[in-house]
Amino acid sequence: MSKLQLTPGFMLALALTVALAGCASPQRSQPFNPETRTTPSLASLPLPAEPVVAAVYDFPDMTGQHRETEAGAPHYSKAVSQGGAAVLIRALQDAGGGRWFRVLERNRLSSVLTERQIIRDQRQSYADANGRPLPPPSPLLYAGVILEGGIIGYDTNTLTGGAGARFLGIGASSRYREDVITVFLRAISSQTGEVWRTVVASKRIYSVQAQGDVFRFVDADEILELEAGFSRNEPRLVALREAVEQAVHAMIMEGSERGLWNFANAAEGAAALAAYRDKQGVLVQ
Repeated sequence: MSKLQLTPGFMLALALTVALAGCASPQRSQPFNPETRTTPSLASLPLPAEPVVAAVYDFPDMTGQHRETEAGAPHYSKAVSQGGAAVLIRALQDAGGGRWFRVLERNRLSSVLTERQIIRDQRQSYADANGRPLPPPSPLLYAGVILEGGIIGYDTNTLTGGAGARFLGIGASSRYREDVITVFLRAISSQTGEVWRTVVASKRIYSVQAQGDVFRFVDADEILELEAGFSRNEPRLVALREAVEQAVHAMIMEGSERGLWNFANAAEGAAALAAYRDKQGVLVQ
């Protein structure tokens, strides 16, 4: 039997084969969990006496900040998500298990109006099986309240020690990042234009670099690991979602205090409001 010749060409081919095999090996995927830590408390709110018909036009990023690269240079991408309206709509649809709000499409209203015009033109051109003209499309719903606001603050910092490291239970050499996002939300009467209520909420999320580019996300209120498949650049999205969900929760509570809307069960509503007020003395993080 002849001996295997370990020539430079053979070694290069072997290295390429191993590299390609590593790339082709399937990676263990993590299940996607759409919930954040604040979603269950928002979804479990007592039901309203009747759903609130609300319009969301926009929820813009007002910070004007751009993402930074590893070297600290500014990046063309924005620092926080530009889809704030989508995050707010999802939070409104989660409130009370989807029972609190009937959310109207206003962010892309031109698409709705164009489609309605197509429906109207088609119904004017054709008749039903009995030869009668088809009815026009149903009238659009109008909102009793407009919910709008925006992202007014974003701060991030990458640290290696101090009190944050002790809180997270990591060594002084481990890197962690702190992302803080602040949002405001206001309710406006669609009939008078009066601003009924304004709430502000902020959220702090810690992300710990454990192995290479693997981050685990830790809430500032309690040690919590989110196994939701989030990538390295998404702690700010977690913070944005939780801040918006907190703002929606606060708006429901404070709006009920002012009589803007009511709970279906007065006793359950009073208990939820008392629990909400008990937490007002604690800084929301």
